[in-house]
Amino acid sequence: MKLKSSAALAAALLLPLAVHAQNVAVVNGKAVPKARVDTLLKQATRGGQPVTPELQQRARDEVVMREIFVQEAEKRGIAASAAYKEQMDLLRQSVLIRELFEDYKKKNPATEAEAKAEYDQLKAAQSGTEYRARHILVESEDEAKKLIAEIKGGAKFDDLAKKHSKDTGSAESGGDLDFAKPDNYVPEFSAAMTKLKKGEMTETPVKTQFGFHIIQLDDMREASFPAFEEVKPQLMARVEQMKVQKYQDGLKKAAKTDYKFSAE
Repeated sequence: MKLKSSAALAAALLLPLAVHAQNVAVVNGKAVPKARVDTLLKQATRGGQPVTPELQQRARDEVVMREIFVQEAEKRGIAASAAYKEQMDLLRQSVLIRELFEDYKKKNPATEAEAKAEYDQLKAAQSGTEYRARHILVESEDEAKKLIAEIKGGAKFDDLAKKHSKDTGSAESGGDLDFAKPDNYVPEFSAAMTKLKKGEMTETPVKTQFGFHIIQLDDMREASFPAFEEVKPQLMARVEQMKVQKYQDGLKKAAKTDYKFSAE
């Protein structure tokens, strides 16, 4: 009987410790479960934050403060208000939607093969010759002809660009447009630029929707593209997002509704 009493006493002493291990704290007689801390930490890791001792302490502080505030809100009857119920319905939807897409991503992960296919497609689109041109953009053809004559007479192209070009973005750098592919420009500009040899300038003004251009070709090179391994993480994320978007579009298309979306 004495042994049994000792065992019962030990169990009684250990029980509060076990219960306490499941809780962070007790606020006004109500336990704050450790599971809430774990949930906050999971959300942080989803966002890419490492779980450090400092983050764990902040999470514990957060859940205890939330319990204090929630108890006060419930005491004041806020949980029964219409505004609270409306916001809770929106929050419920947001959480469900987030978890829906997290579940889809978990069951349909991006593969390296898909990332490589996306890489090859992007690389093909970016391949080709890049041109480094500079230009002077003015309002009238006569003004452009006058500037061409000045350049041929010895005036520096970049000086005139800084002084006369209405393309303020490039004027500050002497009209320099840096390296770019021809399809970055309007067709008339591209056609004139690609006919030039390195160091040449257009003999006549080039008219586009923006005005009249004088174009000088400074350099040419084959477009470079990073190795697959360098951009693999970004491509995996891109593929993942594309798959989620396709899933969203499929759900939208399959839904039976009389609503017309603004993009349709």
